[in-house]
Amino acid sequence: MNILVVNGSPSGKNSITLHTALYLEKKFPGQSFSYLNAAQTIHSLQKDFSPAVEALNKADLILFVYPVYTFIAPSQIHSFIRMMKENAEKGLLDVRTKAASQITTSKHFYDITAHNYIRDNCFDLGLSFVPGLSADMDDLLHAKGQKQATDWFTHLIWCVENSIFEHPVLHADRSLVQQIDVPKFDAEQKKDKDIVILVDSSNTNPTLEAMVRRFQAKIPYKTRIIDLGTFQFKGGCLGCFHCAPEGKCIYKDGYEDLLRNQIQKTDCIIEAFNIQDHSMGVRYKLYDDRQFCNGHRTVTMGMPTGYIITGNLDAEENLRMVLEGRSQVGGNYITGIATNQSDPETEIDNLARNLEYVLENGFEQSSNFLGVGGTKIFRDLIYLMQGMMREDHRFYKAHGLYDTFPQKQKGTIFKMKLVGMLMNNPKLMAKAGGRMTEGMVGPYRKVVDNAK
Repeated sequence: MNILVVNGSPSGKNSITLHTALYLEKKFPGQSFSYLNAAQTIHSLQKDFSPAVEALNKADLILFVYPVYTFIAPSQIHSFIRMMKENAEKGLLDVRTKAASQITTSKHFYDITAHNYIRDNCFDLGLSFVPGLSADMDDLLHAKGQKQATDWFTHLIWCVENSIFEHPVLHADRSLVQQIDVPKFDAEQKKDKDIVILVDSSNTNPTLEAMVRRFQAKIPYKTRIIDLGTFQFKGGCLGCFHCAPEGKCIYKDGYEDLLRNQIQKTDCIIEAFNIQDHSMGVRYKLYDDRQFCNGHRTVTMGMPTGYIITGNLDAEENLRMVLEGRSQVGGNYITGIATNQSDPETEIDNLARNLEYVLENGFEQSSNFLGVGGTKIFRDLIYLMQGMMREDHRFYKAHGLYDTFPQKQKGTIFKMKLVGMLMNNPKLMAKAGGRMTEGMVGPYRKVVDNAK
């Protein structure tokens, strides 16, 4: 079987993820592997995609191999998939008879949304899809991880040979041309708060533009539009960790000033975008990836956010999870998601009204599984790598994010040991009866009794 490994790591041949594919090539000499260094050569592929078309056409199985970046694949893979679709639309590429899967490495921080993103785009291209391998960064160094990789690959080959594939997820198209009423407004009469609206002029439409203007009219605060489509990015995140010690990006294109002084110091961030390839588009992903210069520091915690979106968001469950996950981990309450699916004018008005309430009353939402789980993964990672990620470590210490370590709650641990001893003694348990539950709920009853 001809297997094309699409290397989506900006590190190229030095990619940790790539080495899982190289390991499998050694373990399965009967299979024919070839490699396309997509991420590191993305600029040349944007000028001439024909080498990629030739490699893709020769393949029986396409393996997307990449590290997880900010909830999804690196921006370079977003660009690569966009070019695959454009060439397919032109009739230059046809992968509908081929199979696809993926290999990722991460600390399992939202690897599920990354995998779903690749899967959904493979379905768009007509590829048959087999679930991929989600590995920890260190898995290949241990016997258990090596076995998981070989077992997965053995099953992958069997699935392709026996046509055992996932059922495609269908995404209906939606017209982007709608009439949106835009009331007149005087910018000088707005209250003195600063609302940033991020847009991407390279991926917009008249409906989205009108929705943004209506929001500007309805919100009682001053607004600024920052266009990611015109910002001169020198490139996508390289995963080079140059920024880890002091938070300084290796690129000198003004991005850090844009992020820290023009965006992160505002009162609220509204992101307006048209859904593209089951995501926010290439430029938005480039913007997100480059935030790695900010490390894993949730410096905008407590800041509300909101979204103005065109496209069929109801069919994009994975994108919804990405949006909620980002806000939960960052500590940013989503004041609303206004779409053009049913009643865009009412949704925009409600977004503006709710944002006004949140800003005037300082409301902050509690964390759910997406926020708590994601934060704990990073907490463990930063604590382990504090010697290199010094800025992150200082931030986590200053904000008390290490206090949730279970081993630091010595009082609770001691109490639970006493409870465990009680539960292991049948006679004591029989005497305790229902009093054990009463004892547990006692402190809560006291809070209720003292409530005014």
